[in-house]
Amino acid sequence: MTLLLIAPLGAPLLAAGAHAVPGRRRGTSWPGALSAAAVLASGIVLAVQTAGGPRTGLHGLLRADSLSAFMLIVIGAVALLAMLASPAYLAAEEAAGHATARDTRRYGVLTQAFVAAMALAVLAASLGTLWVAIEATTIVTAFLVGHRRTRNATEAAWKYVVICSAGIALAFLGVALLHFAAQHAHVPSSGSLDWTELAAHAGSLDPQVTRIAVALLVLGFGAKAGLAPLHAWLPDAHSQAPAPVSALMSGVLLSVAFYAVLRVKVIADAALGAGFARALLLTAALASLALAAALLLGQRDYKRMLAYSSIEHMGLLALGAAIGTPLAMTAVLLHVLGHGLAKSVAFLTSGHIQQAAGTSRIAAVRGFAARSPLIGGGFGAAVLALLGFPPFSLFASELAIFRAGFTAGLGWAVGAALVLLLVITAAVAAGTARMLLGAPGTGPGAATLPSRPPLGAAAGLLLGLSACAVLGIGLGPLHDLLLDAAAVLGAH
Repeated sequence: MTLLLIAPLGAPLLAAGAHAVPGRRRGTSWPGALSAAAVLASGIVLAVQTAGGPRTGLHGLLRADSLSAFMLIVIGAVALLAMLASPAYLAAEEAAGHATARDTRRYGVLTQAFVAAMALAVLAASLGTLWVAIEATTIVTAFLVGHRRTRNATEAAWKYVVICSAGIALAFLGVALLHFAAQHAHVPSSGSLDWTELAAHAGSLDPQVTRIAVALLVLGFGAKAGLAPLHAWLPDAHSQAPAPVSALMSGVLLSVAFYAVLRVKVIADAALGAGFARALLLTAALASLALAAALLLGQRDYKRMLAYSSIEHMGLLALGAAIGTPLAMTAVLLHVLGHGLAKSVAFLTSGHIQQAAGTSRIAAVRGFAARSPLIGGGFGAAVLALLGFPPFSLFASELAIFRAGFTAGLGWAVGAALVLLLVITAAVAAGTARMLLGAPGTGPGAATLPSRPPLGAAAGLLLGLSACAVLGIGLGPLHDLLLDAAAVLGAH
């Protein structure tokens, strides 16, 4: 079992070593895809193994339950799409003079370290280890955001580091206060930050100290998840990072940070009742949706448009978590996977569009669906999925969240969210239509854009969209896993 728990960490680190070898360039891109497939396979195996209960390893430092296994599947699936697209993206960057062979090797090392850090976060048995893993993702991705080393990229990287570090510092204060409360509740020192120990002794935790700790933890980890009010780093970082990195950050890093919020919510509900965490999450949810709606109305940059869409979807996750019923929590987890698949495809196709047009301005892109049906069609389909259109899984997950909200007596919050979603849908659909429809443009890349991306990148786009559509029709073997994972979160 220890080997199985270490595999999701070891595979990316081995791939990072392969990328670091001097003199190997294009060939080192494929170990990244293999390591992502290994993470995905490990998540599937752990999903089977944890059906009978949690599994621990490495002297109790790592623990896997159904929720951890599900999150590993999300990490592996999104990482696989990003790694399949990376060789073509990096080759185009080198051809355009935006990157060197050394930059490409560094990119490979950092992306694999990024995947390993996220895997550690969801396998951590304690809140302390989770905090370290989340902080590690900040350090690694800061260099990836500034990959191009332009002025805008460097500024976005520093903004990302400052805001996320402030959030992580708040989360650290929350960890320290929760540790203090656990010690005074006579929780064994070895388990004062352990998830299961804290949940088991939650009734003995000092309510005043726990309330402050939970607020700091939700605010701190919420900053990394892109929730308001500490969201300002997200549009800059996602618009400047390489497209596969944006896919990883938006498609799965935000969800890993929200996973930490969900773990904290379990402890908060047991110690303080459901009302306190619900109020925090409802406030963050509606504020994030309102912010995304306001900023998307006048958005002129399609990568920033996708970034603000991520704030919207994190708001929906917070809304579902605030509702907290079994249906809502199951829908939240399905939404995490559906959003990861659709958003990764959207960012990957936006990378092809940016390389062709030479800019990320919406006004500079016209008729892209006619110029490149696969890239333009993939971008359009991914946006439709993100807007919650059937048959994609986000339609089912959003419908379930809204239904659960009305049933739980939170119709006012669901109603407000629906109004804001209507504004968001209109803004995003209008921007996307301007890019894809009409007569083809004559930008710098109009004559050089290939009619279709390379085989690996094309396979990733089709695989991501197909999986998202299939999940909207039926969950299949994921059904029981989602129910078990929701039960871990206290939804029985």
